[in-house]
Amino acid sequence: MIDMELFRFAVFAALLLIMAGWEYAAPYRDAGQSRRSVRWLTNFGLMAGSAVLGRFTVGAAMILGAQWAQGNGWGLFHLVAFPGWIAALISIAVLDAAVYWQHRLTHIVPLFWRFHRVHHCDLAFDVSTAVRFHPFEIMASAIYKSAIVVMLGADPWVVVVYETLLSGFALFNHGNVHLPTRLDRVVRVLFVTPDMHRVHHSIETVETNSNYGNILSVWDRVFASYRPKTRINDHDMPIGLDQFRDEGSQSLWGTLLLPFRRS
Repeated sequence: MIDMELFRFAVFAALLLIMAGWEYAAPYRDAGQSRRSVRWLTNFGLMAGSAVLGRFTVGAAMILGAQWAQGNGWGLFHLVAFPGWIAALISIAVLDAAVYWQHRLTHIVPLFWRFHRVHHCDLAFDVSTAVRFHPFEIMASAIYKSAIVVMLGADPWVVVVYETLLSGFALFNHGNVHLPTRLDRVVRVLFVTPDMHRVHHSIETVETNSNYGNILSVWDRVFASYRPKTRINDHDMPIGLDQFRDEGSQSLWGTLLLPFRRS
């Protein structure tokens, strides 16, 4: 039997290499806007910190939650019988909607924003931004998603597929790449694209507070948070947060301490 975590890691690693190669071959924005080596050390350092912390705390919480619910008959799908493929689609849609609202709340609730701003203070936008999250935010997200999984009684492999899609789309949507305009217009009818998500990383607050979607773009339209483009051309617009553009805020240590600063 295929190891669930190994499967997810293998797909993530493959997509990371593909997106990094695409960015290198055809970058959309000037790749020299900030020092890539420093940024990547910070961003992948945060990812490593989250992985280590998760290993000793809530590691595979979603999969374990799904296995526990399955073994104990908990959740919606143990009360109402659905064909397997319908249950899988419902699970993925509900989880994606739940993560949309989790993301939106991190911009609304001041305590959550303190941690989420680590992601937004990146001064550039590329595939490494997809993994730039404070370890405590990653832990809180794992607990939240695990609760949704238990309430659904989602199949463990469906959870693995969703998490693989989520991380894969995160790498794609944060890519310093550009789809042809017509193709982007078609794809974003259903899925979030890099051009759509880049709006969310604008330095303009009204633009930052939009386009919260992760996989499906429909949630932003349904919940009135969709913004098709930025005020300034997204090729040239400033990325990041006004108050955290100093060197100290961009270091690995600085980002780990960022939520605990008074400002």
